[in-house]
Amino acid sequence: MENSKIILDSCAYSAFLRGHGKVKSVMQISDEIFINSIIIGELLSGFALGNREERNRDILLKFLKSPRVKTVAVNNETSERYAVIINYLRKNGTPIPTNDIWIAASAMEYGLKVVTAGKHYLNVPHIITEFYD
Repeated sequence: MENSKIILDSCAYSAFLRGHGKVKSVMQISDEIFINSIIIGELLSGFALGNREERNRDILLKFLKSPRVKTVAVNNETSERYAVIINYLRKNGTPIPTNDIWIAASAMEYGLKVVTAGKHYLNVPHIITEFYD
């Protein structure tokens, strides 16, 4: 069986916490689950807006300590892929949110499938996506 590696966007992480069946299923069959600092930043900023910030931070820290969860670096290699993706999107007139371009660049760099509800990732042919509703 092929090694299954995924990266969750922040919406997929939130869906997982809410018990979303499809997201939980994809995570259960995945060998490795990745997240990057962009996603963590989105989550932390969302936590700060809510009334359960400390609780949500504790849940995230526990999640990040799971042996199957890895944090990937956003580095110069990621930046190269970001440039390829954003220039492709600009040429095709199909912009997507900047943070999602960074997530797509990480997926491209590390060969990860993006788990997301964001159909705009379809504009990025450089990556594989797993959608949920």
